[in-house]
Amino acid sequence: MKTTGLILFGHGARDPQWAEPMRRVATLIGQTYPALPLELAFLEFLTPTLPQAIDSLARSCGRIAVVPMFIAQAGHLKRDVPLLLEQARSHHPGLSIELAAPVGESNSVLAAIAAYAAGFAGA
Repeated sequence: MKTTGLILFGHGARDPQWAEPMRRVATLIGQTYPALPLELAFLEFLTPTLPQAIDSLARSCGRIAVVPMFIAQAGHLKRDVPLLLEQARSHHPGLSIELAAPVGESNSVLAAIAAYAAGFAGA
């Protein structure tokens, strides 16, 4: 069985501190699953880009799971990312690249956000 790699994919921002929560998530994953090949990737402004992260993991993985660190699916996830993934698939034939739903569409993530917001309000 070929190894599966994970890419946490975010939009990116001019301020590098914007990526700190993603780095923290990557650290938590690495502590819990130290053998899981893991990369961060960004659509713009920060590196590595999604194609760069895929190229890096393709060296040792037969499957890559891309998890968008977005609240909801909008233009980039509907238009730009599918094109980037198709290009990566043609560049790496035989590599399975799967795109998850954005984290913000996960019921468990929504429950955590709701608990955080309610707790902040003192509920």
